[in-house]
Amino acid sequence: MCIVLHPILRALYGLFTGATSSSSAVRVTIKEDCKSLLLSNEQLTTLMNDMDGAIRQGLGKDTNPSSIVKCYVTYVQDLPNGTERGKFLALDLGGTNFRVLLIELGENNYFHMDSEIFKVPAHIQTGKGTELFDHIAKCLAEFIKKHNLDNKKALPLGFTFSFPLRQVGLTKGYLNSWTKGFNCSGVVDEDVVRLLKEAIKRRKGLNLRLTAILNDATGTLMSCAHKTRFSNNCFDVEIDVCGILNDTTGTLMSCAWKNPNTKIAVIVGTGCNACYVEKVENAELFDGDKTKPYVIVNTEWGAFGDDGKLDAVRTKYDQEIDEDSLNPGQQRFEKMISGMYMGEIVRLAIVDLANQNKLFEGRLSEQMKTKGAFGTSFVSDIESDKANYRETLKVLSEMGINDPSLVDCANVRYICECVSRRSAHLVSAGLAALLNKMDEKTVTIGVDGSVYRFHPYFHKLMVEKTKQLIKSDIKFDLMLSEDGSGRGAALVAAVAVRDELPSTTNGFSTK
Repeated sequence: MCIVLHPILRALYGLFTGATSSSSAVRVTIKEDCKSLLLSNEQLTTLMNDMDGAIRQGLGKDTNPSSIVKCYVTYVQDLPNGTERGKFLALDLGGTNFRVLLIELGENNYFHMDSEIFKVPAHIQTGKGTELFDHIAKCLAEFIKKHNLDNKKALPLGFTFSFPLRQVGLTKGYLNSWTKGFNCSGVVDEDVVRLLKEAIKRRKGLNLRLTAILNDATGTLMSCAHKTRFSNNCFDVEIDVCGILNDTTGTLMSCAWKNPNTKIAVIVGTGCNACYVEKVENAELFDGDKTKPYVIVNTEWGAFGDDGKLDAVRTKYDQEIDEDSLNPGQQRFEKMISGMYMGEIVRLAIVDLANQNKLFEGRLSEQMKTKGAFGTSFVSDIESDKANYRETLKVLSEMGINDPSLVDCANVRYICECVSRRSAHLVSAGLAALLNKMDEKTVTIGVDGSVYRFHPYFHKLMVEKTKQLIKSDIKFDLMLSEDGSGRGAALVAAVAVRDELPSTTNGFSTK
């Protein structure tokens, strides 16, 4: 007698008995359909060389205006050296959450951090810019009050603002464009530090006092800091805004605190970007302290390909995502890599193949048809399956697909693998361009971001492909950042204070 089990019953039977074949034993039937999601080393080498050219254009004074990869100088020229002491505030805005942090550094690598996460509601993300900065000021005021920060000494602050920023000083930067789903009006081409100060001034019960501070020890690295005094009955705290930076610079600073050989940082999370340590003479737009040999450059490589350099490798799924985004035609490299889009690329591929009767016998749920419903975390979950497609079945069930065959599961996993592998390989091409350009024999690369942290194979994929693309005599290692956007912002402030008053601890006791 021959017993025929329904596909979902067969799958469930395997889950509880272990009788189902392993994932690798099930034949994938849609490999030919996914070829456009695979990149050869020849294609990656072409992209690497194009990235190198775009970076060099961004660094050039004459070529920068027409460059797609802007390579903004950050005015950060000094890295942590372990002598930083004191308490420091940090603000971190780069996605749907906003954080306020209080960090203390002391002897023997003593480190203590208090932080609080505040939501940035969707209506604020796409509303007026004044509403966004009013929200930030409100969160900051609540944090200051909660932690009783009432010392009369100035408390240095670093502000991580993880959007494309054209800096003209350590405490002055103009937003170039919104990314990551933000589209607040009245902020593009404005100084975001000024907008923050104005929001603080608008806070009821908070008074603003602004004083320019010249930092002789670091020259134009700290050309001026601004003191802001908050007072609200139960607290009175003075804050020096010591620097504005993005999350890649923060990641580099955070990793350099532990490993001074950190020269590159990359973020692979909601967005994707990289920064690196460049020779001052190569950063032609830098007008800071040229007696110091280096400055951190924020590449803003997410815009790579906006000039058509990626057209040969972009798929119809990439084109659809771009056209339906808040910023069509912009950040095309980022849209092929980052966590904000990875799950949606997978969903579009699944829907496309199902419509061709190559998945789920042509049947789709309403959830699977819904834009944005397939989160990037699902990609990591599916690829974490060791056998039996336990996680794949769980994800598909959440997406309203309740009767997949084992072949369906294998195919969905393969789509996820193609999309995540392509993402890792594109990042590798960018890193290889930086490593080859710098031509330093050993470099530590600080890495942060949810995709890198939580995808089960992203690290391995990046290491393997980067090794294949770089010069044979270059060695590198990837170092996971510990809260780069928060700790890194505080470290920028700490380094500024260290260089200004090397024998003091900014008025606070350290342990």
